[in-house]
Amino acid sequence: MELESLALQEKNKVMQSYNNDKEFLHTFFDYENEESSYPARLKELAGRTYERRQLAETIRSFMEPFGISANANTHIEELAENAVAVVGGQQAGILTGPLYSVHKAISVILLAKRQREKLGVPVVPVFWVAGEDHDLNEINHVYTEMEGCATKHQYRGNFILKLMASDAQYDKQVMESLVKDIFGKFGETAYTKDLLDEVLGAVEQEKSFTQFFVRLMNGLFKEEGLLFIDSASKQLRELEKSYFVHLIEESEQLAEVISNKEELFAEKGFGSPMGAELDAANLFYIHDTGRVLLSRKDGFFVNESSGLRFSKAEMLRIAQEEPWLLSNNVATRPLMQDMVFPVLAFVGGPGEIAYWAVLKEAFHHLDMKMPIIVPRMSMTLVTPQVKHTLDEKNFTFDDVMSGAVSTAREQFTSGLQDERFNSVVDETEKILGQQYEKIAEFAVQQGPMMQELLEKNLRFHTKQLDYLKGKAEEAVLLKHDAELRTFGILEGELSPEGVLQERLYTPYTYLNSYGPTLIRDILGLPFEMDGTHKIIYL
Repeated sequence: MELESLALQEKNKVMQSYNNDKEFLHTFFDYENEESSYPARLKELAGRTYERRQLAETIRSFMEPFGISANANTHIEELAENAVAVVGGQQAGILTGPLYSVHKAISVILLAKRQREKLGVPVVPVFWVAGEDHDLNEINHVYTEMEGCATKHQYRGNFILKLMASDAQYDKQVMESLVKDIFGKFGETAYTKDLLDEVLGAVEQEKSFTQFFVRLMNGLFKEEGLLFIDSASKQLRELEKSYFVHLIEESEQLAEVISNKEELFAEKGFGSPMGAELDAANLFYIHDTGRVLLSRKDGFFVNESSGLRFSKAEMLRIAQEEPWLLSNNVATRPLMQDMVFPVLAFVGGPGEIAYWAVLKEAFHHLDMKMPIIVPRMSMTLVTPQVKHTLDEKNFTFDDVMSGAVSTAREQFTSGLQDERFNSVVDETEKILGQQYEKIAEFAVQQGPMMQELLEKNLRFHTKQLDYLKGKAEEAVLLKHDAELRTFGILEGELSPEGVLQERLYTPYTYLNSYGPTLIRDILGLPFEMDGTHKIIYL
């Protein structure tokens, strides 16, 4: 396994500014993403209080069904005492979702290890599973690579209500069939049977999308002691009671400062990632019809489409007595996370960092500072077959990402065309048209019916000539199929549908080909979290 770094052109405007513009950083964030920020953040956390014992027990209770490794147990005990946390999170995708879920976990683990050494205090890695999210269409599918194309495999289940991922129970037979179908596309290796048995075992043991996700992720990272918590956990909700009360009492002011900050964000050309509203409650309510968003109207918390209407007093009662009926939205989740955990740093992707950018004043309103925001590492895994193809064609990874491979394929394809054949067919079509013009002079005398028949006849012969050209082109492409397939392999594996591999493919594609030590071996590479893209040759 070898590691290379490449500075890809950053297309995301927010990330361009985050990485290069100090004014942007100071306007929208509390800390720079620099080593010098960590002691200052650690000092700030030391001045705050947390329900550490209850938090540790909540994590232990949540993780016990999935298995708690010795390292995870140590981290839980440290968190109960004086540890700080590096936190990252993701939705609960099938087969862990796209690779970037694993890349985010790797980033969290490596950053926690680094800061533990630098600061000389316990720093534990935490993965916050967004089990309260209800957009199941974002997590119900997996992509595999087939002949240079990304093929979608979707769980075919009907969820009428807006169920949270942690409440959405899958049909075990349907999920088992989906998993087998996906593994069937990977191809048989020495690792396939054990890997498939492990995943099918998880399907059978669990019920919800979140449980399935956590069992697999916990298995991949158990040696590292990565801690997991489900944002929809009922026990976590109990811990969050007083924090929900705080969010409800300050909801009007929070909505105002978030809306104002997002307006400034938009004025500077970064868009409106949250679509913040002044009447937002920034909380969901778990209703019979699913998870519904609340807003504020005439002093009440309402969801008009569901007929919900709560007074402030009723909301405060719910927070105290039935907190599991409340759920954070994209604005309050980071705030809640920072009230629950002593967050040294948060590891996020570009979309998350855009959301966080409009929350600085919201944190300040609750007498907190934002944690240090660290972009997750971006990676591409290169199999031996793809590496061989790159070398054989004298291409680099950068050639694939820059479009040079696509251009080379187009040039190669155009060079295969038999221009002489096409020229003869075109000439035949031209002569045919001229002859039909002569026939048309006689057809005019025969009336409209004959003219119409003549035009139809010409269209038929022209279509046949076009068909002949198409078949000739197919024959040429078929003759050079092996050569053309190499272009497809490179683009399909490294830049499927024009995006980075990590945004589509599941890590199980690579676990199947490399083996069960994949994660451990990746974690052993000499990474620098310097904003460059990591290319890992397996």
